[in-house]
Amino acid sequence: MSRRPALGVILSFAFAFILAACGKEAPPPPAPKAEAPKPPPEITVKIGQASPLTGPQAHLGKDNDNGARLAIEEMNAKGLMIAGAKVKFELMSEDDQADPKTGTIVAQKMVDAKVAGVIGHLNSGTTIPASKIYNDAGIPQVSPSATNPKYTEQGYKGAFRVMANDVQQGKVLGEYAVKTGAKRIAIIDDRTAYGQGLADEFEKAAKAGGANVVGREFTSDKATDFRSILTSVKAKKPDLVFYGGMDGQAGPMAAQMKSLGIKARFLGGDGAQSAEFIKLAGPAAEGVIASSPGLPLDKMPGSKGFTEKFTSKYGPIQIYAPYAYDATMTLIEAMVKADSVVPAKYLPVLAKITRQGVTGPVAFDEKGDLRNSPITLYVVKEGKWDALETVGGEAAASAAAPAPAPDKK
Repeated sequence: MSRRPALGVILSFAFAFILAACGKEAPPPPAPKAEAPKPPPEITVKIGQASPLTGPQAHLGKDNDNGARLAIEEMNAKGLMIAGAKVKFELMSEDDQADPKTGTIVAQKMVDAKVAGVIGHLNSGTTIPASKIYNDAGIPQVSPSATNPKYTEQGYKGAFRVMANDVQQGKVLGEYAVKTGAKRIAIIDDRTAYGQGLADEFEKAAKAGGANVVGREFTSDKATDFRSILTSVKAKKPDLVFYGGMDGQAGPMAAQMKSLGIKARFLGGDGAQSAEFIKLAGPAAEGVIASSPGLPLDKMPGSKGFTEKFTSKYGPIQIYAPYAYDATMTLIEAMVKADSVVPAKYLPVLAKITRQGVTGPVAFDEKGDLRNSPITLYVVKEGKWDALETVGGEAAASAAAPAPAPDKK
């Protein structure tokens, strides 16, 4: 049987299939995959913090450091975008040892590290010399705690503070001394820019009120034995002793006054208004009066939330942590509003900023001082500071009122 017809049929089918295939359109190429959007660039912005992290004022310096650190952690958690970039803030914290010379070394280190702004310094004696270095470099500086008026009287556009100055505080203290019956006053200060400056303002107000300043003595911010000075003070028979300086000296001084039988009342400024003072003074702390710029902690508008967050991470608040927190938040908010982390671009926004801080309203006058800051007087009662009265400032009236309920949004 011949196979030719079968083979022909197969070939015919194959030829037809090839022709059909040639007539078909080729399938379209697969569509290119859409590229995933590129994530925004990320930048790290350094913010400086300078305070004494070693020595007798380390508890106060670390308080400032922790206040600034908490603010930066919270702002980083928000994932802020500035000028199209995701910003991560980094705290550069340096120990100025409460020493003016070290303060300038730290300031230059900050400038060399290209920080975008500085929170600090704690002490007026370090803040004032450091401020020239920051000013020359065009870097804004917000101090949470330096109160000497000279800091903002230098004409530096980038110098700000978030608490009252010593002109305001010294006046309140001097008037209070006279109002409560002081007629013969002895004054001691530690010769620092803060201590001497506050004592000078206190003396002016006390004399203007009719008090007699029977003696003016000097010590240092490193001393702990004041018996020689206090023996001289005792001979002058004052009814009130005012000390301008920090708690590391105020505490032992109060204790030594008691041991020497000096019956005069003891009065101090914010440097003495701390838990450390009570610890150092012991039983002699009872009845001591001191002032502090701002409202009592429990009357500050943002007190409840701040105190809970801070103490859970860092322990008890000393004095200035809420102010360091506000200073940092204010600096960063100015950057956000200006949409720039470049000092020259956000500085004009910082100078005109108005915001509600933990401590109260934050807005600066033409010098860089906080507008309308109240001063609160405290007394040691049963081993703790109790608020006596709040003087001055828009927020003073609220000191006696309950803090507002937190926003439930």
